[in-house]
Amino acid sequence: MEIESFTFNGFAENTYVLFDETKECIIIDPGCNTSEEQHMLTDFIAENELNPLRLINTHCHIDHVLGNRFVSEKYKLDLESHAGEKVVLAACPQVSMMYGIPYNPSPEISKFLEEGDFIEFGNQKLKILFTPGHSPASISLYSEDAGIVMAGDVLFQGSIGRTDLPGGDFDTLKASIEDKLYTLPDETTVFCGHGPSTTIGFEKVNNPFVKAKS
Repeated sequence: MEIESFTFNGFAENTYVLFDETKECIIIDPGCNTSEEQHMLTDFIAENELNPLRLINTHCHIDHVLGNRFVSEKYKLDLESHAGEKVVLAACPQVSMMYGIPYNPSPEISKFLEEGDFIEFGNQKLKILFTPGHSPASISLYSEDAGIVMAGDVLFQGSIGRTDLPGGDFDTLKASIEDKLYTLPDETTVFCGHGPSTTIGFEKVNNPFVKAKS
């Protein structure tokens, strides 16, 4: 599996394109909200002759959904996320006005992803992990074969997702990290919604907010 990341919008959000030798790909958390950012994403897909199959939100905070409509319409893709994120997505027009961010309203979630479901494309398979706490129904996508987890804003290098937004809860987030992410192999690479990637093993020892249970 190959992973290309883009840092988009004023929140420095990470958008990911996952693909393999079949040229099939999925797009995770498109945050592109300017024509320049949109072209960065589509130029990469075109230059690598990729075939986008799925559009997925790990969660639906404004910075992760700014490019949803563009990507959905460009590649004729339905939006996929957890049903519990519908309320978060519905609040985005109000949030965009609060921050003064231009917002082309996202399409509704058309396919609901649940714990244990699999995202398949090309020769790849990612398992859905239910990891709420930063938002009401955040999901992470884990590939055992590739040794990666796409964690959205659940876990960062040396930090965790904020829990002071509507639907956030520190104890819930801590449990998601301890019970879902920290049970993955230490060598698993964590691709985060903001900032650089990290590994499960590093965070278990060094994360000041959630250390591994002894």
